Amino acid sequence: MAFLSRFAPRSPRALAPVVSAVLIGLLGVPSQVLAKAPARPAAAPKAATGSVPWLYRGSDVPQDKAWIFGVLPNGLRYAVRRNGVPPGQVSVRVLVDAGSLYETDPQRGYAHLIEHLTFRDSKYLKAGEAIPAWQRLGATFGSDTNAETSPTQTVYKLDIPDVSPAKLDETFRLLSGMITAPIFTDVGVKTEVPIVLAEMRERSGPQTRILDGTRAVFFAGQPLGVRSPIGTEETLNAATPAKVKAFHDAWYRPDNAVVVVAGDADPQALIAHIKQWFGTWKGTGKRPPLPDFGAPKPPVGGDPANPVGEAKVMVEPDLPRVFNYAVLRPWHKVNDTIAYNQGLMIDRLGIAIINRRLEGRARAGGSYLAASVEQQRISRSADATLVTVTPLTDDWKAAVKDVRAVIADALATPPTEEEIAREVAEFDVAFKVPVETQETLAGSKVADDITDAVDIRETVANPDTVYSIFRSSIPLFTPAAVLEHTRTLFKGTVVRAVMITPKASDGTEADLRTALLAPVAPSSASRLAASSLSFKDLPAIGTPGTVTNAEGTGLLGIERIELSN
Repeated sequence: MAFLSRFAPRSPRALAPVVSAVLIGLLGVPSQVLAKAPARPAAAPKAATGSVPWLYRGSDVPQDKAWIFGVLPNGLRYAVRRNGVPPGQVSVRVLVDAGSLYETDPQRGYAHLIEHLTFRDSKYLKAGEAIPAWQRLGATFGSDTNAETSPTQTVYKLDIPDVSPAKLDETFRLLSGMITAPIFTDVGVKTEVPIVLAEMRERSGPQTRILDGTRAVFFAGQPLGVRSPIGTEETLNAATPAKVKAFHDAWYRPDNAVVVVAGDADPQALIAHIKQWFGTWKGTGKRPPLPDFGAPKPPVGGDPANPVGEAKVMVEPDLPRVFNYAVLRPWHKVNDTIAYNQGLMIDRLGIAIINRRLEGRARAGGSYLAASVEQQRISRSADATLVTVTPLTDDWKAAVKDVRAVIADALATPPTEEEIAREVAEFDVAFKVPVETQETLAGSKVADDITDAVDIRETVANPDTVYSIFRSSIPLFTPAAVLEHTRTLFKGTVVRAVMITPKASDGTEADLRTALLAPVAPSSASRLAASSLSFKDLPAIGTPGTVTNAEGTGLLGIERIELSN
């Protein structure tokens, strides 16, 4: 489920900014990790019977009935729902399943370049007309109107306020012309390529160098290692209208696209607009076979029990010292079932316990400022467990050893019932908050949820369903299950490392590999003892006040109360 894949296990709050930037750029759209799922308890929700919408095929997750799903005769998929937050607004998303990983070597950067050209000149919007046209519709070009290109998809986003039937019709007309019939001209390409190159130069700082360097190491031998959506100067300067059109013709086709609409309008009217303006769209030729994104390869002559492979030291004088390593496995398409998601919950439970222990050790005077473990399925290219260590001093080797010792303990001995109960309580809050706030979710947010789900090959579920599945799964959260899942998360085809450091003398690539290959004894010192507090253990707070005023806020049954004190 898309919501569950974005659910973040507990992790330290003091991560260095560079770490967050690298992981956000590296991972792109949040995904989930392949897990060995347990059997589904009888109490878990049951999927609806009857015709299965396209997003739920192969899944038993109950459909979110707020959405209406359909497929046009030309293969275009759509998802539509009514949403009144904010009132009068409609959010439209058009997803094309084509990003930088779909490019050939000579086409690098074309997916992103097409994004620019699409807003420049198209069937119903000639050059220079796009901004005034969207402004007339009430959208702010570049804010409410934009697009994003990732390694795996391009998404066009449009949020239109104060909708009316005429506005909706004009919105779909203009957008359909942009997506289905952009116009690629010499002038357009020669104008937009320098703009893209300027973006490239603006991003050519230390964060970009770290992102590109980390991607190249972690995904060595795979397209993702060298496929940044921005492209290269050589391929962009060589772009021509014919070359760009060839990429567009290959991947911009109705059977490779999804239209998502959520907003304050009649869903059937929205579907009618989709049919009217996208129903005649036809692809050019046969749909190409999907490109091979490759898979992580084991190191030659490596130890299967600890297959440490590529490593890289990146010297950035102005950035803090950070050690990142990844345990990588091949990515596989999975069925997004209830049992699968229960397995993900156990994965996240194991990681939350490790992260709490890591934080506890850091607070108790450990050799690192912060450390964390994350799990992600990245751009349909790898299933990864990522470990980040921010050393407290320049002795990064001690910091890495201490973190590995905490992880080794989690791999050797099951967690206690108390540790599990503590994290389950936090999970309960995290899953319950969306239940209580779902009426306040903006249409743009729920529309983005669908595009995220399509990209990572998941379903979406109503927050009540997610919470119900979580509650029914609690009996599965046993020490033995957590131990098994934790061990699975730290097994992989290859382990790769990157260290960012301000000093070249800190170490070599061989030193990084040695640090990960060295035997490490499990350390249980970071396990937090179970403790409980009651009100009698707290200091006296004085005489209780009395309620002098109570009034409703009109939102979710919340009251505003004033006390006499």
